[in-house]
Amino acid sequence: MNALRIVRLANFVAPASGGLRTALRELGKGYRAAGHHPVLVVPGERADDRETEQGRVITLPGPLLPGTGGYRVLTDKRRVAALLEDLAPDRLEVSDRTTLRWTGKWARRARVPAVMVSHETADGVLRTWGLPERTARRTADALNIRTAHTYARVVCTTEFAEREFVRVGARNVVRAPLGVDLTGRRPGLRDPGLRAGYARGDETLLVMCSRLSVEKRPGTALDALAALRRRGARPVLVVAGDGPLRARLEQRAREQGLPVTFLGHVADRGLLAALQASADVCLAPGPAETFGLAALEAMACGTPVVASASSALPEVIGSTGAVAADHGEAFADAVARLLERGERDRREAARARAECFGWDTAVGAFLDAHDAAVPTRPVLPEAVS
Repeated sequence: MNALRIVRLANFVAPASGGLRTALRELGKGYRAAGHHPVLVVPGERADDRETEQGRVITLPGPLLPGTGGYRVLTDKRRVAALLEDLAPDRLEVSDRTTLRWTGKWARRARVPAVMVSHETADGVLRTWGLPERTARRTADALNIRTAHTYARVVCTTEFAEREFVRVGARNVVRAPLGVDLTGRRPGLRDPGLRAGYARGDETLLVMCSRLSVEKRPGTALDALAALRRRGARPVLVVAGDGPLRARLEQRAREQGLPVTFLGHVADRGLLAALQASADVCLAPGPAETFGLAALEAMACGTPVVASASSALPEVIGSTGAVAADHGEAFADAVARLLERGERDRREAARARAECFGWDTAVGAFLDAHDAAVPTRPVLPEAVS
């Protein structure tokens, strides 16, 4: 099979993005290593076009979405369509089922096999934004029916993510897990000095790596912290991530006297990995997560996770962590249960589970979804035009 130009489109990517940006980068690197030509198109403040470790990355100017803390979107359909015509993709991969769904119809007209990657459940996000459950489900079903009809395939990273498409009778859904960098995230990065900067020897260090937005429910972590302290425990919380709720969460922590350190977006991957490895427990309260890359990274560092029972994470963490209902008392209970296990046992179990999710496996599954094998002849990298 010859090398394929795999054009990837993504919205809701910001400089401080976490999981989606990581997934795009690692998949692009994997496609390139397999001999294909990945091209990523994302919105940004200004136009750009460069060759990177994940292949060619094209940035088109896109407006800021108010109240999202930096997310931008590709709104100029004419410009995006012209770019697609110019790129002449062999495969199209879209990471946005709403504002970019029209590209599925473009791909059909151009006879380009196209997949849509489901990164969050539609009904889960709608519920976190306040829609009643029945309304959220009905709206999500209508959206997912149109999505499944528009694309050749829908890629879901977990069985949890797949359910909402199975519910509407979609038959073009394939499963492809995401992965984790098992070298860049490892238990050996545990740093006593870094830990001492946030927690004393008799304190439990909790960490949450999350975008601070409504659908991620970051307030649950503060609820859990407060509940544990009321019970006489001595936890502290470090929050790595930014978003529209940050100011409100900081104010709440001050008013309630909660020991929370807000780091904002941590761009230094090494520092973030050391923080994850140095924590006792990672909190993942997002109820609409369809995979949970930050939680998996913590596990690769040997740190067990407490996750929302409403999300896909119970499927990812298995028996190595703990799951909880979406409120602070339940999360506090789960933290306490985890800490009752021996430290060595819980850390080794977390790492062993993470080792089931290497990026090589993920890249292979995504290439299978594209019907894209390793090329039969060596391929030189494309020059930036």
